[in-house]
Amino acid sequence: MRAIEYNNYGGPEVLLLTEVSKPVPKENQILIKVIASTVTMADVRLRKADPYIVKFMMGFWHPKNKTLGIEFSGIVEAVGKDVKNYKVNDEVFGSAGFKFGTYAEYICLHEDEVIAKKPENISFQQAAAVTFGGLTALHFLRLGQIDKGKKILVYGASGNCGTAAVQLAKYFGAEVTGVCSTGSVKLVKSIGADKVIDYTKDDIGNYPNSFDIVFDTVGKSPFGKSVDALKEKGYYLRLVHMNPAVVFAGIFTGLTKGKKVIGGTAVEKKEGIEFLRKLLISGEFVPVIDREFPIEKISAAHSYVETGRKKGSVVINVAQVGK
Repeated sequence: MRAIEYNNYGGPEVLLLTEVSKPVPKENQILIKVIASTVTMADVRLRKADPYIVKFMMGFWHPKNKTLGIEFSGIVEAVGKDVKNYKVNDEVFGSAGFKFGTYAEYICLHEDEVIAKKPENISFQQAAAVTFGGLTALHFLRLGQIDKGKKILVYGASGNCGTAAVQLAKYFGAEVTGVCSTGSVKLVKSIGADKVIDYTKDDIGNYPNSFDIVFDTVGKSPFGKSVDALKEKGYYLRLVHMNPAVVFAGIFTGLTKGKKVIGGTAVEKKEGIEFLRKLLISGEFVPVIDREFPIEKISAAHSYVETGRKKGSVVINVAQVGK
């Protein structure tokens, strides 16, 4: 089968289209023909080994797992003898998590992993763009005690996680203010934001004590101003939270101001993807796609994502249905 591999950390040019052995499912696994995947900022950081700590997880000198890719949609081609929940030709979507490997024509995953049957009312491309942003947003919103009537500011509202956070917060009944650039204002309004702050013209420092939740989905919100924008006992949710100085500042803020600063890695759960599936079917959550690339153009896709200008998701078309 065809797969994208990288043997060294570096720029988009290290990603190479090659031929590898097709996997065979074990007793509890399903073999999925991958129709679509995505390029996330996580894929970009892993490819670059940036931050440096990536090397301790992926391999210090060279990547141990040579095929990246987290999200996918596809069709079940074979099942292990003990599989109960899926059958051949089922259309599915999900996340490979830290196993990676969705930049390939086939992948084997245990049936109990973060996989669900694809709703009929969305495309394979839309399905591939659900889990990374959707499950991350859901995880953090729940940590922030999202609820009806809460006021939330979503920083980076036009990105993959941001567009999911806006839609999910609206589903939970919150009043949503999105923060984005001028070119994304129309998009963020279209997916349900009640208000939009154009950070090139306005500043969240102008909104003290205004929000129950500030959710930074891109790691670019100003720490002090974000804390000040919170009401008493508010939640500052940070998707990118690795700087030791910022982590310490978060702990200090919690002790002295009573405002909780929460960061870390989202936990992907089977329950979460089934929850999102219901919203996909009802139309209350629609993945936003910026553009699509064929798998042969994976380097170009990575280059585009690395600019930081994408809106929603960038999809990789790995194969065509029926071929």
